[in-house]
Amino acid sequence: MKKTIYIFSSGEIKREGNTLCFKGKDGKKFVPISLVSSLMILGEVSLNKRLLEFLSSNEILVHFYNYYGFYIGSFYPRSHHNSGFMTLKQCEHYLNYDKRLKLARKFVEGAIKNMLKNVMYYNNRKGNLDATLRLMEKSLTELPRVKSVEELMAIEGHSRNGYYLSFDVILNDEAYRYERRERRPPRTPLNTLLSFGNSLLYTTVLSEIYKTHLDPRIGFLHSSNERRFSLNLDVAEVFKPILVDRIIFTLVNKKMLDPSCFMEELGGLYLNDKGRKIFVQQFESKLEQTIAYSNRMKCSYQRLIRLELYKLEKHLIGEKEYEPFIVRW
Repeated sequence: MKKTIYIFSSGEIKREGNTLCFKGKDGKKFVPISLVSSLMILGEVSLNKRLLEFLSSNEILVHFYNYYGFYIGSFYPRSHHNSGFMTLKQCEHYLNYDKRLKLARKFVEGAIKNMLKNVMYYNNRKGNLDATLRLMEKSLTELPRVKSVEELMAIEGHSRNGYYLSFDVILNDEAYRYERRERRPPRTPLNTLLSFGNSLLYTTVLSEIYKTHLDPRIGFLHSSNERRFSLNLDVAEVFKPILVDRIIFTLVNKKMLDPSCFMEELGGLYLNDKGRKIFVQQFESKLEQTIAYSNRMKCSYQRLIRLELYKLEKHLIGEKEYEPFIVRW
């Protein structure tokens, strides 16, 4: 089965026959190209055009992260699945404000409902989260009346801030208290985990979009402007609570991270190689986890993301209204 390959070390990656060869301080490592779905480059890695041509011909994306674990860009090969018809439908739904707003509302609805599921679960276990539940339920009642994408973003942001405040109860760890959301640079352990986890999810969704007829440059909740990709940000909103946030709950509540997993530089706090490897291991394990998708079907979270994109395609061509995935618990 194909899988994402993460490269944390510094070195050189090149093609040798039908195999990827990574040469680092520990020698050479080989991976058959048939087993690779995408590459995540977190170390200082050199490569050449011959390798990029090889990756492109095998429809493999490469996502690059800088020294601090921030996503900096992707090598997005020419897609063999491009559909002019689907691109036109995306443009139609983006340019028609009512159609755009309808889709954007669904992404926010999915995000809030999945956040709500997390809060309900931990309220039953730990209590003291009734105020957060009321806030999020109130936000859901406001969504149908919203008249602009900006209003939607404001409601989503307000809900998410209240949701993050509930992490103090869910995690019950002074080292991971939530004060406010900080991204560049993150200055607290919780913000560091959120930033890194969300970044992994954005690139994971982007890789899945590549395998569909959708154009990642045309989003609906996030504006399609100077940003290279935006559709992956839209879809990721639905999955952040059930993938990234639940991974953080596991890492912190099971004491899988300690101060040796972080590094302080340039006024920020970042995961070091040890911390990133622990997070990535949990992230990949979560993507492989199988859940009941319907009464007749089970699938992994990785597959679930692709199915979400197929639902979006059906909406765009008028076959079936898009409804975001809502986790059962």
